[in-house]
Amino acid sequence: MTTTTDEAGRTQQRATPTPPAGPSRTAGGRRRRTFTVRRGFGLLAFLAPAFIFVAIFIYYPMIAGSQMAFRNWNLANLTDTSWVGFANFLAVFADPAFGKVVANTVLWVVASIVPQFVIGFGIALWLRRRFRFRGLYQAMIFFPWAISGFLIGILFRWMFNSEFGVINDLLQKVGLIDTPIPWLADPNTAMFAVIVANVWYGVTFFAIMILAALQSVPEDLFEAAALDGAGKARMLFQITIPYIRTTLALTVLLRVIWIFNFPDIIYGMTGGGPANQTHILTTWMIATTQRGDYGRASAIGLIVVAILLVFTAFYLLSMREKKVKA
Repeated sequence: MTTTTDEAGRTQQRATPTPPAGPSRTAGGRRRRTFTVRRGFGLLAFLAPAFIFVAIFIYYPMIAGSQMAFRNWNLANLTDTSWVGFANFLAVFADPAFGKVVANTVLWVVASIVPQFVIGFGIALWLRRRFRFRGLYQAMIFFPWAISGFLIGILFRWMFNSEFGVINDLLQKVGLIDTPIPWLADPNTAMFAVIVANVWYGVTFFAIMILAALQSVPEDLFEAAALDGAGKARMLFQITIPYIRTTLALTVLLRVIWIFNFPDIIYGMTGGGPANQTHILTTWMIATTQRGDYGRASAIGLIVVAILLVFTAFYLLSMREKKVKA
């Protein structure tokens, strides 16, 4: 009802017409379409190809591969794929190479992460400064991350070759060695060689992530600290690192997950040899698959998945804490 006054001063009430039903409008004045069953089926029709693709090429192979871990699935005898329960897992744990492979996996992750983080942090601090041709240096440093890990492994296999590799040639020219070292054939040096290759490959990731985090640190904090007489080392440990510590923790945790599940470089350089000295869990799984023992290989794969789920849970919890703090 609306109230109006005519020329004689009399008050009249009129009924306000009800607007016709139709699409509602948002705060910005745009029309909001009403959800209907027909629209719902239309959305499902558009999403169905993606769901089907993911189900066929991801979830089905995952489930089919997982059930192999509980069966006697061997290419040498496909007529017997009987259910064996946890026998494949017990065989993996009882394998004499299992302890060495687990130790190699831990060494592979730790010895790769620490140098990658330190060197990547230093490069990020250097790239944060403004200097001539800064963009060119960034492109050169970020370039390795665009190359396949397996290709990096082949490249370093040539570099560490005992006959024509550039590593031995440079060490001989500077007088550090007298005879070529068989880096990839010697069990004492093979693991060192693959870790060097992985460090070179992964430094770029830390440089990218840490440089992005450094861009968020306000310059006012450094200016105020400089006025108070703080040196560069004090600014680094009391301003820069505390300000980006959450990003640093998430980056390290994410990289741990990737390196743990990253057989490309090792497989390209040594294939797990010599004598299983460079095998990690994922390369050991590949080698077991190549021998035709799919049941045991699937068991190793599920062990890897279980370990990765633990790291993933820590990563998701850290992400949640970061959002809460923000």
